[in-house]
Amino acid sequence: MRINNLRYIVVMLFAVAFLASCRKDPKPVPEEVVETLFPADLNVAVKGLYLVNEGNMSMNKASLDYVDFTSGQYRRNIYNQSNPQITKGLGDVANDIGVYGSKLYIVVNGSNKVEVLDVKTGRRLGQVDLLNPRYIIFNQGKVYVSSYLGQIGDPNAPKGIVAEIDTLTLKEIRRTEVGRQPEEMAVVGGKLYVANSGGYSPEKYERTISVVSLVTLKEINTIDVAINLHRLKADKYGDLYVTSRGDTKNIPSKLYVINTQTEQVKKVFDISAGNLAIDDDLAYIYSAEFNSSTGMNSISYTMLNVKDETLLTTKFITDGTDIKLPYGIAVHPVTKEVFVTDATDYVTPGVLYCFDVSGKKKWSVQTGDIPAQFAFVYK
Repeated sequence: MRINNLRYIVVMLFAVAFLASCRKDPKPVPEEVVETLFPADLNVAVKGLYLVNEGNMSMNKASLDYVDFTSGQYRRNIYNQSNPQITKGLGDVANDIGVYGSKLYIVVNGSNKVEVLDVKTGRRLGQVDLLNPRYIIFNQGKVYVSSYLGQIGDPNAPKGIVAEIDTLTLKEIRRTEVGRQPEEMAVVGGKLYVANSGGYSPEKYERTISVVSLVTLKEINTIDVAINLHRLKADKYGDLYVTSRGDTKNIPSKLYVINTQTEQVKKVFDISAGNLAIDDDLAYIYSAEFNSSTGMNSISYTMLNVKDETLLTTKFITDGTDIKLPYGIAVHPVTKEVFVTDATDYVTPGVLYCFDVSGKKKWSVQTGDIPAQFAFVYK
């Protein structure tokens, strides 16, 4: 769940109250298969793509979909099909997803857990209990999960933590305290970088990246950047790209580049950035920046060359496809197709779009509610 400010919390709670009056006992939806969505490719190195749908807050509607490149199928709600014994389904608000080795990890924020599945079958292997977890990353046989610790929306929540989890035992080994409401993470040169937001208390947002030694799992430095940090991606040159969401009023969203050698801001892009995917030398960026004065979202798409740190005139959507609320993005590591999700109105099914390298739509398909994060599966 992406909590940018208190406005989002209020909107979601209103939606929850409305939906609860209509569906008093929501149940997992059975699997659905969309056949021949695109031509099958048995020779591609990437066999599939998992998509996790957040689902509406407090509605127990998180779900898992799968794009099968080897068959041309799109499978909805595969968690329910693979785990019929779990009567309540995946849980409440799936915030992140990742594949590491033979396992698929899903961070389920509202259910206070990390679900662990078999990457081939989707069958449940276990879970890790963690209060208000947010994002996940992997390094040298360990799993790292950022956690708010406090209850959802609590302005007095304590500082957040990063938990280190063993992939074999699925047990937490160590944890370290970072800033309030930590978000995405990246690993560069034996260090873990954590974007802190402070999103539960807009009057005193956090503005730092925590630098954590992976040897001691202790915070060894903080990098001052900007308020309300969120997305954090590393390029292959050792730099970090981090987004600041601003305050939706007077301080706009921006994109910052961090030099991990000096651990300082080296460049600022005066562009709105909600999320980004970095593939080779290119960063694909979208924004759906909300303005509390107008009550509207401003949608934009940008591409950036991370090697020479320059904005490009090239676009990754060129055919005029209208996306109401871009919410997730990924780039196919082989074909370079770009996948973008549309969360539509937060309370009804979303849409997954696939664009070719020229920016033209190849196909689209209905997803679950609030389609968010991706994880590729390799042969």
